Amino acid sequence: MPAGRLILVHLRYSFRIYPTVGQRQLLARTFGCARVVYNDALALRRAAWKADRSRIATGALAKSVITEAKRTDARSWLGSVSVDALQSSLRDLDTAYRNFFDSVSGKRQGRPVGLPVFKSRKDSRQSLRFSRNGFRLRGNGKLNLAKIGDVRVKWSRPLPADPSSVTVVLDAAGRYHASFVVDVEPEHLPEVDAEVGIDLGLTTYAVLSDGSVIDNPRFLRKAEKKLKAAQRELSRKAKGSKNRAKARRKVARAHAKVADTRKDWLHQQTTRIIRENQAVYLEDLNVRGLARGRLAKSVHDAGWATFRRLLKEKAARYGRHVGIVPRAFPSSQLCSACGHRDGPKPLHIRAWACGACGMLHDRDLNAARNILAAGQADRLNACGGPVRPGVAIPRQARPAETGTHRNADRTGRKPRATGAAGIPAL
Repeated sequence: MPAGRLILVHLRYSFRIYPTVGQRQLLARTFGCARVVYNDALALRRAAWKADRSRIATGALAKSVITEAKRTDARSWLGSVSVDALQSSLRDLDTAYRNFFDSVSGKRQGRPVGLPVFKSRKDSRQSLRFSRNGFRLRGNGKLNLAKIGDVRVKWSRPLPADPSSVTVVLDAAGRYHASFVVDVEPEHLPEVDAEVGIDLGLTTYAVLSDGSVIDNPRFLRKAEKKLKAAQRELSRKAKGSKNRAKARRKVARAHAKVADTRKDWLHQQTTRIIRENQAVYLEDLNVRGLARGRLAKSVHDAGWATFRRLLKEKAARYGRHVGIVPRAFPSSQLCSACGHRDGPKPLHIRAWACGACGMLHDRDLNAARNILAAGQADRLNACGGPVRPGVAIPRQARPAETGTHRNADRTGRKPRATGAAGIPAL
């Protein structure tokens, strides 16, 4: 990294907003216009690619679907809303295409991203974005949106910096939110000596290597009775009626309450873990695979992916480290005392004794300690260093020693190539 270069962290702050009846009508019109511009631009890009494999430049696209479209009778109503929101819709389309091509080429990690699709007016969630030119923060605490007016905001905390953009969201429960994007400098917390490994589960949400346990709150399971009653009431309403729309919003509000409660709980737990530990290590769970099995509802209710994402985001902001141990690492099969591999065990076995040293282990606590040892070895030592407990940890490797070596060492022998977590490649 060049000297003097400042690295900023992108944060998003979301607040409830309470537009008036007239402002809700204007927001609905803006939602619709932004959706039409997005769909028109997508149709033009698809047609151009199908015709001669060409790509329309963003400037020409904006001129066609916004500037020239306003002069036609079919799209004259586009002039009644903020042009900044319409241009942001085109930028969102460019981002969607860029994400698709990066996913195909391998530049984008994670699950594959498909081609952009047309937006529907029947979607329960609507959103639009304003850049710096489309909004202002008033001195009286209100949010001024272009061609919409001053909207009342429920400020729960101050913004740490001037926002670069704001996204107005109407969710399925009928609530309006303003989501601000701000760039701030990392706030490094004082360093601590504690490091922890975490074993996630469903019986207990998490067992930490220091012996502490986080109980599973099971927010969805506790709200199932109320959710089922609301869903039965919705199923009895006639399709297309106003009563069905009211019942649908009631169901959405019930689900939103569960999601908000879970998110607030996850924020509290991850903040506490990051503040108390310098490094946190997790196992790379196959959440998508587990969510397709018989425990799917419980897996979704746990929110493991959100837990991991929040830990990584807060670690980047507060100067902590989050390490991910490969899912092939046998954390539940190793003895955390001597390193003996005792073999796989059924899920109903929650405690076992090591066949080599006789140590009695709690299954989850032993796995958490193994995850901690594997994460520390992967972080502090060269590729190929031992990850099993009870094995001496070698000196910290120089940068030139990491990776796969193809040249012989000083003894004339070629070292073995190593794979993930330092396991020798076969």
